Amino acid sequence: MATLEAKIKGDLKEALIAQKEIEVSSLRMLISAMGSRATEKRTKIWKAEPDMSVKNLEEKSQLNDEEIIEVVSSEIKKRREAISGFEKGGREEQAQKEKQELEILQKYLPEQLSEEDVGKIVREVIEKTGAKGFKDMGKVMSELMPKVKGRADAGFVSKTVKEFLVD
Repeated sequence: MATLEAKIKGDLKEALIAQKEIEVSSLRMLISAMGSRATEKRTKIWKAEPDMSVKNLEEKSQLNDEEIIEVVSSEIKKRREAISGFEKGGREEQAQKEKQELEILQKYLPEQLSEEDVGKIVREVIEKTGAKGFKDMGKVMSELMPKVKGRADAGFVSKTVKEFLVD
């Protein structure tokens, strides 16, 4: 079991004992999303190698920490979108619940990069790729995203790149 997965499951047990409803529901949702991702991975592996033993298939379909961080990031993105929607719809109570879930999920991401750090990395990648304008945005983003994955919001990174690539 991946270390991050063990931490999440351990935190769920603690939340159950402490009867922290919002944390329990958030972590159960996260574990469910991780299970779905593992199932997708297992299906891809099985289609590529249908003769693989069940034991090997199970081992290969375990999510590593990086894949779990992708799941956490995806769940965080869903919460941010829900918060925005609830606030626009005047449903402050639901928005508050989503914000609490967001806080809980953010504990499982690596330390986030500051705006300055993101800007510095963006400048380095633009110099390295020789990007000159918006037409080079894809080239910059493909080089940049692996460097900031899980450590910065993709929307913020994209906005920062656009600012640097003003034509």
